[in-house]
Amino acid sequence: MFFVPYSWSTAVWAAAGLLAASAAVAFNWAWWRPRRLERALRAQGLRGTTYRFLSGDLPEEGRLNAEALSKPMPLCHDVAARAVPFLHRAVSEFGSTSFSWFGTIPRITVTDPDLINEILLDKFGRFGRFGRFHPLGRFLSTGVISYEGAKWAKHRRILNPAFHAEKLKRMLPAFSACCSDLVSRWEGLIGSEDYCELDVWPQLQYFTGDVISRAAFGSNYEEGRRIFQLLSQVADLVINAIQSVYIPGYRFLPTPTNNKLKAINNQIGMLLKDIIKRREEVLKIGEASSDDLLGLLMESNMKQYREHGDKDAGITIEEVIAECRLFYFAGQETTSVLLTWTMVVLSMHPDWQTRAREEVLQIFGQGKPELDGLNHLKIVTMILYEVLRLYPPVPLMRRGTYETIKIGNITCPPGSLLALPVISIHHDPNFWGNNAHEFKPERFAEGIANASKDQVAFFPFSRGPRVCIGQNFALLESKMFLSMLLQRFSFELSPAYTHAPRLVVTLQPQYGAPLRLHKL
Repeated sequence: MFFVPYSWSTAVWAAAGLLAASAAVAFNWAWWRPRRLERALRAQGLRGTTYRFLSGDLPEEGRLNAEALSKPMPLCHDVAARAVPFLHRAVSEFGSTSFSWFGTIPRITVTDPDLINEILLDKFGRFGRFGRFHPLGRFLSTGVISYEGAKWAKHRRILNPAFHAEKLKRMLPAFSACCSDLVSRWEGLIGSEDYCELDVWPQLQYFTGDVISRAAFGSNYEEGRRIFQLLSQVADLVINAIQSVYIPGYRFLPTPTNNKLKAINNQIGMLLKDIIKRREEVLKIGEASSDDLLGLLMESNMKQYREHGDKDAGITIEEVIAECRLFYFAGQETTSVLLTWTMVVLSMHPDWQTRAREEVLQIFGQGKPELDGLNHLKIVTMILYEVLRLYPPVPLMRRGTYETIKIGNITCPPGSLLALPVISIHHDPNFWGNNAHEFKPERFAEGIANASKDQVAFFPFSRGPRVCIGQNFALLESKMFLSMLLQRFSFELSPAYTHAPRLVVTLQPQYGAPLRLHKL
């Protein structure tokens, strides 16, 4: 009887101590550390917003986004303020390098080309991906794009052969078949008025999904359509979630959003696993084709096993699934928005549409485009580059710091988020002149290096060691589509078209892209 009160007293004191320690950690995370970091950033001469408890600048960012999305914009290409309104205002107010608050995380916005170059050309893995700094980001950032260090190097080494020019050449028949299906379907919509009117945005999503399914997996779009639908749901859930404050450990709670994300993630994994297992079975009997990306990936993976005789030299089935998810999401989404904005822009500038058509007809006539001719499309390439400048598929890139890192004269504390607003830099008159917001493909007449005052000012596919591995795939697919489109149609904006680019991971048309297509 004597020891019971003592035991309860010990438990109470232990619980009180644990509670006090937890409260101290929470206070440091939510208030003391952000305030200390703010003082350190200002001491370096950086300007920025004042930290607000827990939420930082997320409420103001949400307000500006809602305000931008509440109304369309004039029919022009000055779209940065609508796509990333908060960061665009921060650059205007605080200068080329400033800071704001992504919840409790200091976010350093960088538009200085020298600093951007230092970040993107980093060879030592000092900067992490956004998914590392927001746990829900892992649902979007999968595969090689999310890895660091030796694991990233191994995956990149295995993936590289699948994207070599000679391997991409094998995929041209798949590109051509998908393009033929699309333009034939559009020709079938032409009525007695000699034109058809349709929203090309979902049509081009369908098309790029078909390309990925055939070129990457050797399957038709119907098999991949469910994966695209699920990935779209994941993107919507994650984008909504990261607009609010993330509490550490919250992702482990059985909330409706967390449960739904896990369920969708499992469905995607099962669908991809089925595709890969079927391919493995065919490989065993020696009948598998290596003309698609999955076949090339598995071939490259097996080569690593054979050459090194070590199971760790290759990648696991789960890692193959992660790379397949990345093929689907990155390959379909970014290319579909590039093609959508290209059609919109060429509708706004019919003179360039005519010039591109004349070039295509001069090189191919009415025949099917082939690789050598696609590589000689100078005007079409200039147009694609200028669309990538004005409407970059990924308008905002993010990196993070694991430790204290110095870039230029700025010391970034560990756990900082670095925001690279690609779209703001692509529209900056300091790099592109007073006509920075105008559509001028001739900027690229002498190539990317001579298009702007600073070569670093154009990076729609990133640059350096982490440059987008699929950029040649996307550009080849785009050239094939535009060539076959221009051979068959002229097109213009529909009276129903509303110009409203918005950021949803990629730069998408908020109200779609209704155009009128005229058969030639």
